[in-house]
Amino acid sequence: MKSLLNPTDRQEIINRINTLTPKHTGKWGKMDVGQMLAHCQKPLEIALTDPKPSRVLLGRIIGPFAKEGVFGPKPYKRDGYTPPPFKITTPQEFQPNKEKLLALIGRYPNEMPKVGLVHPFFGAMPLEQWGEGAYKHLDYHLGQFGA
Repeated sequence: MKSLLNPTDRQEIINRINTLTPKHTGKWGKMDVGQMLAHCQKPLEIALTDPKPSRVLLGRIIGPFAKEGVFGPKPYKRDGYTPPPFKITTPQEFQPNKEKLLALIGRYPNEMPKVGLVHPFFGAMPLEQWGEGAYKHLDYHLGQFGA
């Protein structure tokens, strides 16, 4: 499985982001390209945060069961559930969000904490799973916009 930990896969994602323009429109979903770039920052920010946010109650209950669908090889379904903190509904500027997303990817994985990798919803996850999940999420949204 591809991973943001792999330099080749990371460069592929960077190249795809660099093909985006403010005129790109989504093939599905409600976000415009600026909102998508802002949305994609959220999981990377969590990965780079040390210490991680506290576990949420719902995640403690269903997180382990949902983990396989989110982090496994099966593609995401279109228009799936987005947790409220990850929803971007306000207008977002394209260029600043593109630059911020690329900067976050540039920090990944070198600035990630090496211990205590507990996701606030999914629980304990090895570094490899963080890398695969980050790639899968970015790949999904870049595909949404034809990149």
